[in-house]
Amino acid sequence: MPYVARFREVLFKRNFFFLWLGQIISQLGDRLDQMALIALVYMRAPGSTTEIAKVLSFTIIPVFLIGPIAGVYVDRWDRRRTMYICDFLRALLVLLIPAFLFYSRSLAPIYCIVFAVFCIGRFFVPAKLSILPELVASKDLLIANSLVNTTGMIAAIVGFGVSGIVVELLGPRAGFYIDSASFFISALLIFLIAKKQTAKVDLREVSKEIVELIGKSVFQEIKEGIQYFLRNKNIRFTAVLIFTLWSALGAVYVVTIVFVQKYLGSATKDLGLLAMFLGVGLFSGSLAYGRFGHKVSQYKTIFVSLVLSGIMLVVFALTLQRYPIFSVAAVLAFALGLLVAPIMIAANTIVHKVSESHMLGKIFSSMEIVMHLGFLAFMLLSSVLAERFSHGGILIAVGALLSVLGAVELVFHRRISWFKHDQAQRA
Repeated sequence: MPYVARFREVLFKRNFFFLWLGQIISQLGDRLDQMALIALVYMRAPGSTTEIAKVLSFTIIPVFLIGPIAGVYVDRWDRRRTMYICDFLRALLVLLIPAFLFYSRSLAPIYCIVFAVFCIGRFFVPAKLSILPELVASKDLLIANSLVNTTGMIAAIVGFGVSGIVVELLGPRAGFYIDSASFFISALLIFLIAKKQTAKVDLREVSKEIVELIGKSVFQEIKEGIQYFLRNKNIRFTAVLIFTLWSALGAVYVVTIVFVQKYLGSATKDLGLLAMFLGVGLFSGSLAYGRFGHKVSQYKTIFVSLVLSGIMLVVFALTLQRYPIFSVAAVLAFALGLLVAPIMIAANTIVHKVSESHMLGKIFSSMEIVMHLGFLAFMLLSSVLAERFSHGGILIAVGALLSVLGAVELVFHRRISWFKHDQAQRA
């Protein structure tokens, strides 16, 4: 059967199609939610990096606070039911913001709802990732995963541009209403997936495991991850690199939002479109590196990407201050995404090559905690610094530091060959 026909056959399987369509709608809704939150903060406290950092922090904390606990329930509950209940609850919670809390004096109730929505999302994500084998035959899993991941990424990229324009034209209140509707539609589509008979689970046993996981805590997870990193030179190098990269991303995240709002003059339209161009760059860079990257050392790729990404961030900041033109900013955002893309791919490849297979889950779980802690800490730090220093200055400083770091690593690891064969390398 031709490859395109196989894709079409898998896509139009009833159960898989409902999941796929629901995911796309949900992705668009998530982007609307983000843009509506940014626009709401812009209305209440225009130009405030600390207020944006506060609301965004409540979207990040659940990743490493709830994630390990959610996994136990997801593995034992009916995944279909878990997903549509999660989407239904998120729809109701998001609906509360425009219906009752939009004009409240304090943003605290909205922060609480945002936190609850993203906590629920930590149950939805693993359920979505693990339900595919129940919907398609084993021989179709590769195609199904390809469809879910590729179209999900495209929906997220396009969603940024569309949501930025929608929120700019209709306002953040309408954005929340549409986001709530997207969750309702997604819940309905998932509900329509044919129910599969599942074995009953012992809730007491699940509760016992939950208590054990809570006792373990996120800090214990970090401790165990660090202990493993210290024992393995290559993993330690990769962990430090990923922490640095995500710390830099956190440092520029809220600053870039306010920076773009200031120089391009819109709350979400230009921001959403620039995020879309950045996403297209990331997607294109990932494809290009996947096609040609096997010929070059992963370490050299990371170091060069750090140097070039840092330079591009500096160019972006300086250019936008002098020439606040959207088309110029879009080209630079695309180029930045193109240059950043190989870093995480190369880093993950190093981890896969130097790790024992039975440790990969633990390593990537610890990496996720490291990533989000770095992002959160430096996002909050930079938001405070941005109240005292110029936004452009912070972007330039972060870009310069990334370039210097990459250059130093190139010199320090100059003995590593630029080109490689199929063998594991050491830093």
